[in-house]
Parts: sequence; C-alpha cells; structure tokens
Amino acid sequence: MSSTYSVRYASHPADFKSYDTQKLRELFLIEDLFSEDAIKNVYSHYDRLIIGGAMPKSKPVALETFVELKASFYLERRELGIINVGPAASVIADGTSYLLKNKEALYIGKGTKEVVFHPSTEGQAHFYFNSAPAHMTYPTRKVSLEQAEKVELGALETSNHRTINKLIVNSVLPTCQLQMGLTELKPGSVWNTLPPHTHDRRMEAYFYFDVPENQVVAHFMGQPDETRHLWVKNNQAIISPPWSIHSGAGTSNYTFIWGMAGENLDYGDMDGVKPIDLK
Repeated sequence: MSSTYSVRYASHPADFKSYDTQKLRELFLIEDLFSEDAIKNVYSHYDRLIIGGAMPKSKPVALETFVELKASFYLERRELGIINVGPAASVIADGTSYLLKNKEALYIGKGTKEVVFHPSTEGQAHFYFNSAPAHMTYPTRKVSLEQAEKVELGALETSNHRTINKLIVNSVLPTCQLQMGLTELKPGSVWNTLPPHTHDRRMEAYFYFDVPENQVVAHFMGQPDETRHLWVKNNQAIISPPWSIHSGAGTSNYTFIWGMAGENLDYGDMDGVKPIDLK
C-alpha cells in the first residue's frame, strides 16, 4: 500500500494550558505530510477532518481507504478537496482526468470510488488535501484561481496585506461541509488572520507553503486569553480546534491553505478578537 495514516485526538482547552512545546507540537503540528510515491493521512477527531499530502514521483499513487474509516473505499461517506502546491500535475477521479496547475483546486464528491494522483513532468508533484464526512453527493469540479472568490484585506502599513482566494466554498460550488481556500501574503506583509477570531461551529487546519528557504512562521493558537505559539516550516500543517484562535506571523511573506469542517457553511460566522485583548 502507498497510503499511511495516523490519528490526532481532540484536547480540552483547560488541558491545553498545561502543554509544553513538545506536547503542543505532538498534538497540533503536522511536520511530514509528504513522502515520495506515497500518500499520508492525518485523521483528526476535530470534526473528523483528514489532513493529507500526496507526492507521486516515479509512479501514480491511489487514495486508499484505511481501517479508521471503516469504509470499503475512501470516499464512501466523505468528500475531498485537493489543492496543487507544486508544478502542474493530474488527478484522475473515476476515470476522468483533471490537470491542476499550481494553486488550482479540485473538489471530489462523495461516492467517487477511485482517486489517483499522477507525477508531474515539470518537477516534484505535491498535492495537499482535506477530507470531511459528507451526507450528500455533489459534482466533482475543478476550480482555478481565476474562478475563486477573491477578497483583498489588510495593508502594508499593518504588515498584513493579503489576498484570500476562496476555492472550495459554497459561493463557488456546493459542498456538504468542507471549505478550502488559500491566502497569499504580499511582499513586506507577514501577518495572517489579523485580527484573529474563533468559530466554535467549525474547526480549521492551516497548511503553510511557499515559505522561503531558511524562513519560518510563528503560528499562534489557544483561547484568546491563553495563547501559545508554534514555529512552522515550509509544507507543514497545523490543526486548529474550534475554541482556538489561528493566526501567524512569518519571517517572510508566504502562502497558506485553510480548510474547515463543521456544522456551519457560513464563511463569515466567526467570533472576532481584538488584538489588544490577546494574552
């Protein structure tokens, strides 16, 4: 089998306050999503979201079910969102091929039996994906950056000038609960998701990429009055509980993918926190 998986369990915010750096990294940081000619899955008990990476190099790799899913095939009861974070490469879903350029997305609906990631002819292929439980089947569809709903926020003066690209959201295409997109920081800006917020109705996962060599991002999490930080490198991900803020500042500008699952598809459903109230 080319697929592997691991499980991350949920934590109570009261317990979170006592975690040291090693424990925080063990529970919330995903350091090694990509392995040559393999697919890695991290099954989170926060809204049952799966965070994964596929890295076909010398051969195609197929999305395979694993014991935790208790399913005859991966998407028997799930939907899938894929964003290409490498050079152009193809994904085949039930016999239909979709060429994804860098930062393009593919939504695959529940019931799709075969998903295969193919190597790139331009360099090392990297596909990042999220998967969430689904109760209905919606059509498989590719979404380019041009088709994304774009929002420009922040300013260079506050070091958070950024473009939000909403790729897999209900204003672009129908999904059951999965939402995904990517945010690009402008040169000279380093802060993301500022002012920060929480949303108890949805968990979120962040995947940081396009982080320049020898640069890092400090990701902030925790309840607003009890925050912690983790240093994150290129191609690493963070699991963010519903009760946690999710914000970050890099030593350079970068790009990150946000993926959410939960009971509410309203992108604007959040509880804002003033930066001066953070502790």
